[in-house]
Amino acid sequence: MLNKYLKQLSLPESYISITLGFLVVIVAGLLTYNYFSKNKAGQQGVKEVVSENKTSEENMQLPTTHTVVEDETLWSIAEKYYNSGYNWVTIADANKLTNPDSIEAGLVLSLPKADTIQPPNENISAAATELPKTYTVVKGDYLWKIAVEQYGDGFAWVKIAKANNLVNPGLIHPGNVLSLPR
Repeated sequence: MLNKYLKQLSLPESYISITLGFLVVIVAGLLTYNYFSKNKAGQQGVKEVVSENKTSEENMQLPTTHTVVEDETLWSIAEKYYNSGYNWVTIADANKLTNPDSIEAGLVLSLPKADTIQPPNENISAAATELPKTYTVVKGDYLWKIAVEQYGDGFAWVKIAKANNLVNPGLIHPGNVLSLPR
């Protein structure tokens, strides 16, 4: 069929080959140009978003307020404003929250000015070679409370959660037996 069409045009095959080759080069050039121009614009968009985030973080002045959105936790809010999730305690204390594990979307929290809380150093000592103590959870217990009672340091809840391979440290049940590393 193509041969029949070429005979009607009465053009030598070399002209047709050159024309088709030229078209292929033009299409390939346009596709390449389009790819790189979109990629460059995408990178500029990323740079703009990063610079917007930096300025928004720089503009976060404490004290301030924060309205809780869906799926936020005190930990994530503390990371956002204090650069440390451990400051969730600061937020809970400032707002006198009775159950810090349960905050709802729409709740307006007061965020006070406070120092950034760093995680405690976990130095390995002779006490680490002792057998771990156990603790049976009772109604109303949560890891922070247990850590304060057993270690005198609420931040030790992290050690308890790790030692017991807790997937959701905010969910413990009465009757659970927890290992308390020393």
